[in-house]
Amino acid sequence: MGKQIHLDKVEKLFEKSPVVDFKSLERVVGKSKKSSYTKLLVHNLVKKGKIKKIGKGFYTKHEEISLSVFCFNPSYLGLQSALSFYGIWDQATIPIVLTSRNVRTGLRKVLGKNILVRKISKGYFFGYELKKEGNFYVPYSDLEKTFLDFVLLNEKLSKEGLLEIRQKIDLKKLKRYLKVYPERIYKKSLTLLEVRKDEL
Repeated sequence: MGKQIHLDKVEKLFEKSPVVDFKSLERVVGKSKKSSYTKLLVHNLVKKGKIKKIGKGFYTKHEEISLSVFCFNPSYLGLQSALSFYGIWDQATIPIVLTSRNVRTGLRKVLGKNILVRKISKGYFFGYELKKEGNFYVPYSDLEKTFLDFVLLNEKLSKEGLLEIRQKIDLKKLKRYLKVYPERIYKKSLTLLEVRKDEL
């Protein structure tokens, strides 16, 4: 009976949250129970295919790999994956996670597919918001921050992409964001967008 109660609580947690970490599972099971019991419970749920491991100590019942962004908090989806979300990048792309945490960067396998993890310094960690993607709300960098991440990380943008960004970007917000960047990023941003200083 006790095991069924814990199982019901765990399943309800996965109904509420798209991604659940191991500590949350331990809290639901109860402090009186040893972590080995929680590990066994999780192992059995994974084995039965009811949940899937999406990162170290993180689990989900969904097949959406963009949910992996929650495994690297604080983090957001950015660069090419953000431009794709905004309809500016028409090439196929994988989820690109930007995080200020000290984690291993590069390609990773999540649910059998690739994601890319990039590190960004804490001073440049801002300019993102939750956006609805399918059935979930996930953090994406806004267009202005996406553009600045391209500049900061020396990522290439096509002429067409730059033109579309120039048409859609909020120059007042861009100016506010640029205050935290060094002069070289300020100048490069204006040059790429073909914007004069007096337009900001």
